Amino acid sequence: MNPRFAAAVLGLGLAWASGVAAREPGPAAAPSEHERNFSPVYVERRAPAAANVHGREWTAAGPLLFEKSSANAAGDTARGFRPFWVALDDPRGRLRARYVLYPLFSYTLTDAETYKWSLFELIRRTDRLAAAGPARTEFDEHGEFDVFPFWFSRRTPDPADSYRALFPIAGTVKHKLGFERLSWTLFPLYVENEKKGATTTFAPWPIVRHRSGAAHGWGVWPLYDRAVRPGVYDRTTWLWPLFYNHTRFASPEDPPGTAPTRDIGALPFYAARTGPGYVNEDFLWPFFGYTDRTEPVRYHERRYLWPFFVQGRGEERTINRWAPFYSHSVVKGYAKQWFAWPVLRYATWTEENIERRRTQFLYFVYWHEGQRRVGRAGGPEAELTHVWPLVSAWDNGAGRRQWQFPSPLEVFFPGNEKVRHVWSPLFSLARHQQRAPGDERTSLLWDFVTWEKQAAARRSEFHLGPLLGVTREGEARRISIGAGLFGFRRAAAGGWRMFWLDFPATNTASTASVQTAAPAAASSTPAPVSPPVARTAPPAAPAVLPVSAPVRSPPTRPRASPSS
Repeated sequence: MNPRFAAAVLGLGLAWASGVAAREPGPAAAPSEHERNFSPVYVERRAPAAANVHGREWTAAGPLLFEKSSANAAGDTARGFRPFWVALDDPRGRLRARYVLYPLFSYTLTDAETYKWSLFELIRRTDRLAAAGPARTEFDEHGEFDVFPFWFSRRTPDPADSYRALFPIAGTVKHKLGFERLSWTLFPLYVENEKKGATTTFAPWPIVRHRSGAAHGWGVWPLYDRAVRPGVYDRTTWLWPLFYNHTRFASPEDPPGTAPTRDIGALPFYAARTGPGYVNEDFLWPFFGYTDRTEPVRYHERRYLWPFFVQGRGEERTINRWAPFYSHSVVKGYAKQWFAWPVLRYATWTEENIERRRTQFLYFVYWHEGQRRVGRAGGPEAELTHVWPLVSAWDNGAGRRQWQFPSPLEVFFPGNEKVRHVWSPLFSLARHQQRAPGDERTSLLWDFVTWEKQAAARRSEFHLGPLLGVTREGEARRISIGAGLFGFRRAAAGGWRMFWLDFPATNTASTASVQTAAPAAASSTPAPVSPPVARTAPPAAPAVLPVSAPVRSPPTRPRASPSS
């Protein structure tokens, strides 16, 4: 026998033997890997039984192919081929939603018996599932199909509420587009709409009009128009929108003797609105004018070259505007400041017992919001920050933190779960997630480089794709080459030993979760800001509410504008 061949066979035999010995179970066994990393081909992680999350999470071909259990607060499983097809199933495996190049096509179950699908929200259908049981109410039997703006149809048990309409040929729609009823024949030659008992007929639209029913009047737009609804309003317009005289009478809910509200205008020279405890006048509309209100709250405002220079003082409103250099307003507790509009904006307000602070630079280039419970100046604060398009960072104020790089979509689609499942992971070159202090995971290049630390378990795990894996658990160590092709490990009370063909078994329970015990949206993008609550440990699931828009402040004054 060739001596070199014999030596090679002997070496392989010793390596195999040492690997078999190293895999033997024992009380002082070396740590095992919780992640099977063959990135970019395939990466798999599984949550332990102690995490109260079942199922697995895996990705393949970078971020393209994937499956994730407990992908949202409802516990749904998400899977698919981004961005072409993404599916959501409930914890029992029943269909919840399907997306194809969202928002191109989406199919969702609105409840256990009703479905909705849409093609870019232009072609839409809503109806009952074929397998649904008998309808419990008449509303359960509703079905709609629209091809906007050409075809509209609704099916209900009551023929009076059903319709079919083909635009612009002929048809009628009901309780749609802001009208109780809207009909047309060879639009715009003939159009008829009904609202609050008043019927307006156009022939053709919008030029010649006639009103009947609860209101009466006629017009030839834009020369003249008169609309009278007894006891409600009386509106006349000449050469729309230049000259108008509108009167709105007091409603039955107003105190007896309440004066009507009147709008008159000869634009652009003069416009005025008067009403109970209210006077508003504009000169060279809309640039110069004033507002005086005495009820229900006092307010006085003067406008000089509106909207640039405005000064207002009142019981619930203060405005100091010297645009575009500086403006400051407080409207019903909503405080807003602009510096060199639209460069820098700062706003503070209270909503549902939460103090909220928002800072914006050029609207979305830098966007930051902090939230804290009212009366807890030193308490925990939740924060969400976007530096577009580079990074989004989230801190719930109770130990959970996340960031992602780059993040081009989150600032435009806050709280949009569909975008998080379909699009955000495609841009996630780097992300970091801290589930609790000392329990964190960082990944680069779609999990090609991953590093996890669990301080409570004295455990850490590092992967450089399939090339290198380093795991530490207490005093035990494991170093694997080729995702377990061979390597070295050391038990807590032993020396280093070589192993061979020892691949990680991700279906075994472990002491801590790698990923799936994280907040539902963590695997793709930072989760939404949620109101912070002082806790000794983070909650089991993130808040389902996204970052909401601030409470909209009312306009600085009711604008005296004409209407058709």
